[in-house]
Amino acid sequence: MVVALVAWLAGGFYVFLRLDIEAYPDPSPPLVEVITQNPSWSAEEMERQVTLPIETVLFGVPKLEEARSISIFGLSDVKLYFSYDSDYYWDRQEVLNRLQLVQLPSNLSPQLSPWSPIGEIYRYRLEGPNFSLNELKATQDWLVAREIKQVSGIIDVTSFGGSTRQYIAEIDPRKLLQYNVTLPQVVTAVGSSNANAGGSYLTMGGQSVNVRGLGLLRSIPEMGNVVVTERNGVPVYLRDVARVREGSQPRLGQVGVNHDDDAVEGIVLLQRGEQSLPALKKLALKLKELNNGLLPRGMKVTTLYNRTDLIHLTTTTVRHIVLMGLVLVTAILIIFLGDVPISLIAALTIPCSLLFAFSLMVLTGRSANLISIGAIDFGILVDASVIVLENVYRRFQTATAETPKFELIAEAAAEAVRPVLFSVVVIIVALIPLFTMQGVPGKIFAPMSETYGFALTGALLFAVLFAPVLASWMRPEKVRGHHTRLVNWLSRHYCDSLKWTMAHRKTALAIAGLSLAGTLVVALFLGGEFMPGLEEGNLWVRATLPQDVSYESATKMSHDIREILLKAPAVTQVVSQTGRPDDGTDVTTFNNIEFMVSLKNPGEWPRGWTKDELIRQMDGELGKFPGVDFNFSQNIQDNVEEAMSGVKGENSLKLFGDDIDVLVAKAGEIRDVMAGVHGVEDLAVFQETGQPELLVSIDRAASARYGLMAGDVNAAVQAAVGGIAATQILDGDRRFDFVVRYQPEFRGSPEALRNILLSTPDGNRVPLGQIADVSLHEGAFMIYRENGRRYIPVKFSVRGRDLASTIQDVQARLDQKVHLPEGYHLEWAGEYDSLRKEQRRLAVVLPISLLIILGLLFTAFNSLRHALLVLTILPFAAIGGVLSLLVTRTPFSISAAVGFASVIGVCTLGGVVFVSGIRRKEKDSHSMLAAIERGGLAEMRPVLMACAAAGLGLLPAAVVSGIGVQAQQPLARVVVGGMVTSPLAILFLIPVLASYWLPKDETADPGNSPA
Repeated sequence: MVVALVAWLAGGFYVFLRLDIEAYPDPSPPLVEVITQNPSWSAEEMERQVTLPIETVLFGVPKLEEARSISIFGLSDVKLYFSYDSDYYWDRQEVLNRLQLVQLPSNLSPQLSPWSPIGEIYRYRLEGPNFSLNELKATQDWLVAREIKQVSGIIDVTSFGGSTRQYIAEIDPRKLLQYNVTLPQVVTAVGSSNANAGGSYLTMGGQSVNVRGLGLLRSIPEMGNVVVTERNGVPVYLRDVARVREGSQPRLGQVGVNHDDDAVEGIVLLQRGEQSLPALKKLALKLKELNNGLLPRGMKVTTLYNRTDLIHLTTTTVRHIVLMGLVLVTAILIIFLGDVPISLIAALTIPCSLLFAFSLMVLTGRSANLISIGAIDFGILVDASVIVLENVYRRFQTATAETPKFELIAEAAAEAVRPVLFSVVVIIVALIPLFTMQGVPGKIFAPMSETYGFALTGALLFAVLFAPVLASWMRPEKVRGHHTRLVNWLSRHYCDSLKWTMAHRKTALAIAGLSLAGTLVVALFLGGEFMPGLEEGNLWVRATLPQDVSYESATKMSHDIREILLKAPAVTQVVSQTGRPDDGTDVTTFNNIEFMVSLKNPGEWPRGWTKDELIRQMDGELGKFPGVDFNFSQNIQDNVEEAMSGVKGENSLKLFGDDIDVLVAKAGEIRDVMAGVHGVEDLAVFQETGQPELLVSIDRAASARYGLMAGDVNAAVQAAVGGIAATQILDGDRRFDFVVRYQPEFRGSPEALRNILLSTPDGNRVPLGQIADVSLHEGAFMIYRENGRRYIPVKFSVRGRDLASTIQDVQARLDQKVHLPEGYHLEWAGEYDSLRKEQRRLAVVLPISLLIILGLLFTAFNSLRHALLVLTILPFAAIGGVLSLLVTRTPFSISAAVGFASVIGVCTLGGVVFVSGIRRKEKDSHSMLAAIERGGLAEMRPVLMACAAAGLGLLPAAVVSGIGVQAQQPLARVVVGGMVTSPLAILFLIPVLASYWLPKDETADPGNSPA
């Protein structure tokens, strides 16, 4: 067996080295995103002609939970949220199948986005001081991205910033008149002058010779020599009517890095379900290849963000918490047991059970994270081994010299099997609220529940199989026959305190009742939040500008904001993203600027500085930008919040309705009410109107007189103003659009548009202004939809106050001051919505868990009175958890709820041990009070030891500060506080209640106790 234990440890450590560790779990459901781009259409046209048809055909996909969409200028984005139990790749395939049924105008083709909320694992910059932005962007798109996408685990690379090369023929309409050439003729000529052809093959002698016709355009002079037409035998070349040059596509976004305003960024996306660290290791090798020869000389890839850094920081935090918890639990065992060998054997349960859990996680393909490992209570893991070793310890103390050692151990282990199994079952049942979590909390805590289950199984196997074997190395005559000094001191004081308590039972009950009532009152002021923010060591700052801001104004403001953020003493780097990437994976435009702010390690910050203080200082400095709303979040957190609520913001209130103007007006009223609520920060309405539009309204009667149809007019306007890609220029394996459009001075104003000449069927020309009205109007800027209905979001953050009480305050004021028309309603999105759903679930699951515990207790005691006795003290044990949250100013959250479940498990186990001791003493006691006192003194040590081990096991997680500990701190603080009041409830309240509830003639068999 010793060899087997060594093999267990060695094999577990070997497998542990291959365990995938993630920073945080992905809480999002299977999400499929459909993107469709048309750079010429307004938000209303994108909604009407693209978004609505796509939504309609996708409704009814199996296991589809929600469908959300955003339509903006040139882009439609539809996000489909599936149930958590669906298969992601099956969902994608079903969406692809249904998209084949959609017939979109202008031959538009929807694409599936590879983006996922926590998939952005690496960001880099491609730089080269002697290269133009066109060259850098072309290298990024056609070399770097291709190479990186070959790395296993990487699904895509999003290119952001830089300029995309484009060859442009800028038409001079005066030259078109001079040469009597029309714009459609130019487009047709360019398209027809750029092609190769195959002529099959010829047989020449004994050879087969392929025939090829070469006609591809390769250089700007060749493009200029394209023949458009001929006049009187003289060719009219493209250069005669247009200026041909290399340019770039209209910019959709820009990236700035520190003091550099224009950079080329790549965002590496991890495939859903893949492991981060292995992919990042392979990516590092690929980047090394690129920098060491694949890239042109002078170009290099530099890191902007690397998820590996966050994973290593969280791993360091986990290591610290685990080691400190192990040391503290071991110390408690030694202090209470007074026997170093037995204490060390019990402590060995922790590494053995953890390695067993890690092995199962690797074998089942699961990943570990800070929450799943750092929140495990080591004190709970040692309970099973302590029960076995306590029994062996007790047998050794009473053994005679003639009693065989192995027989003693076998009898003690066999006797302890039942209470050991009972202890594990009680802990599992108490953690039912954790094991049955669904949705977002289920995704967050599922790794923890799995790890807990694996670790408890490992602890049970160790206690039953290995702990007795290791105990056999001890000699019975060497086992101490008396308690440690601390235990003796505690026994004396407990004896005196118990006698006083039993003499003043009513006073004790009154104190307990008042404490519980006071705690219930205090609990009302704790506030609530869904989950504490997971600290990532960075800031994600979003600036929302007026919706009609120009590209030039937005990029200038981006520069100014970067300079301000860089001045903060804790900041090391600022990367700005204005607008969106060319692939449309970020649904926004120039009015949205996002800043990735990298921070120093907390130990390097100025003394007394905190992240909240840093945000307050930044917010104050940025207040000089009028009309700009700022929001502060973190990199992963921002992506997850946007994916879960559909809105760029930490929290949002959605107003649903049909009329955009009514939505905008009512949203303004809601914003004004929310602005007066304490704790509401970063408040803003996502504007849906106010986008200036230059409308070309065709007069059908006038156009008919010239023989022109609406389609002809719109096509001419699109080609002249927006430009039309007549063909593509091939450059090796790269291809770039060749666009034909008017020169800027002939399309840059409403008057210039009115003067655009249209060709009529009879060969004449007519100005656009004679057949259409060209004028400025306001139109839709961004249109949000959810499950087929329009809505407008009001985004906000909560700082300096808990989330639940803030929103309850907001809701009360909205009910009084805002009256919605019929057919309009409000919905909370983000963390508050998730918190309410989970609270409703816990209200059902927790009573069920308590009923199951009651059934187990009845089975163990064969007595309803004894079972109710243990169950009654559980609320009193939770007093310490509530007070711990109050003292540390920690709001109630799902993490805290898991902590209360752990407290219930440990307190139930302690109560069972204590009541079992009383039942054993009933046999030879002359009265119930005597049995209670004797049983209490006998079971004081195991109760205190179990509670102290459980509390100190999570003490490091409760008090340590650092990146990644925030999610488990409420859980740990509840357990630590609960383990202060649990011994008081068990050691004093049970005796008082037992003296009333358990008369001397109780008929239950004391020998049927589980411990």
